[in-house]
Amino acid sequence: MDIADQDDRNVTPTRPGFKEAAGVWAKIGLLGFGGPAGQIALMHRELVEERRWVSASRFLHALNYCMLLPGPEAQQLSIYIGWLLHGTRGGIVAGTLFVLPGFIVITGLSLLYALYHQSGWLEGLFFGLKAAVLAIVVEAVVRLGKRALKGNFSRAIAAVSFLALFVFKVPFPLVILAAAIAGYLVAKFTATAGSPFSPRAEGKTGGAGWRRAARVLALWLALWTAPFILIAVLAGTDSVFIAIGLFFSKMAVVTFGGAYAVLSYVAQQAVETHHWLLPGEMLDGLALAETTPGPLVLVLSFVGFMGAMRGATGLDPLLAGVLGAALTTWVTFVPCFLWIFLGAPYVEGLRQNRVLSAALAAISAAVTGVILNLALWFGLHVLFAGTTELDWGPLSLTLPDLASFRPVAFLLTVLALAVTFIGRAGVLPVLAICSVAGWLTSLI
Repeated sequence: MDIADQDDRNVTPTRPGFKEAAGVWAKIGLLGFGGPAGQIALMHRELVEERRWVSASRFLHALNYCMLLPGPEAQQLSIYIGWLLHGTRGGIVAGTLFVLPGFIVITGLSLLYALYHQSGWLEGLFFGLKAAVLAIVVEAVVRLGKRALKGNFSRAIAAVSFLALFVFKVPFPLVILAAAIAGYLVAKFTATAGSPFSPRAEGKTGGAGWRRAARVLALWLALWTAPFILIAVLAGTDSVFIAIGLFFSKMAVVTFGGAYAVLSYVAQQAVETHHWLLPGEMLDGLALAETTPGPLVLVLSFVGFMGAMRGATGLDPLLAGVLGAALTTWVTFVPCFLWIFLGAPYVEGLRQNRVLSAALAAISAAVTGVILNLALWFGLHVLFAGTTELDWGPLSLTLPDLASFRPVAFLLTVLALAVTFIGRAGVLPVLAICSVAGWLTSLI
């Protein structure tokens, strides 16, 4: 069902009690499998269709705004609707309960992974999961491309973004920034009457004052940065926790397009620069995140766990890992509350600004190229045991070592692609089928 097609003119929203709403948000947090599409569909069924707490048009209005922001749009949508129903406390409860079950699960799975991932049966299971993850990412490229690449300009943005990442190793944040500037400038200087890029007057935003904005900004920036002060006092500024917190705070600002858009950059930095992960472990972490409720970006909590476990000194490694996962989750999701509480009163103005919308559309096109780069990066590491780096001036290519080709991984990938595109199975069935197939190959 398309949310936008619903007619809600005869629907009168009902206002729930705070405790009743908290119970529903906990349910959504526990059942939120299937990535953002599944989570948004679950919220729509629970909040619009069954309980009629918000109208379909209001739900879509909120969703459109959340899709413009960095970070997981489904979690931001829960904050927005919680805020709509019960103010700030409603947004805090909704957003927290949306993430908390998944955080507990991914932390527990990270503990088990750290303890047992080198055992034969688990290694075989993850071998199959990697093939499933590759198919899921390829499907994400196709799905996003159909939605975001509507003209030659957007296709050019996607192609340049892909080449910038894969061939020239340009940092991901610069790619996103350049795409936004390009979209803005093209819209600004080519806008004509009747053009889809023509700017309109923003109109009144209403209900948003600079004093309120200043209070919101001060409070949530203080909460965002509070762990850094505590860590600096207890462990010093050279602690691995400071590095983890700063790195994932930066990711929270540039994660347009969701988790897939930043994973190759995070993997590159975590493996080559910070040495938090071993090659191939990002794929394992993504497989774990795909099997947990909540936002897929919780894969970053796995990276924080492994980085702190290996990099912290003076602490039990597993305790350090749990603290690293908690810190990563904090600096990843606290900004989501800031974006919603600060920006919600200005939603109408943002929606009516055509030039700004063009910049954001360019970001969506760039994200398609970014995720294509991720798919290719995953493919190289799934299908080949080794890769080589070819550096020639500004060019820096990652090429496969053809002698290290993995025939079994290729067959598992073909299975995953067939189940995904021909069988049209969901994320969890694809993961289950491929993990069992991987486990069986380990027995052989």
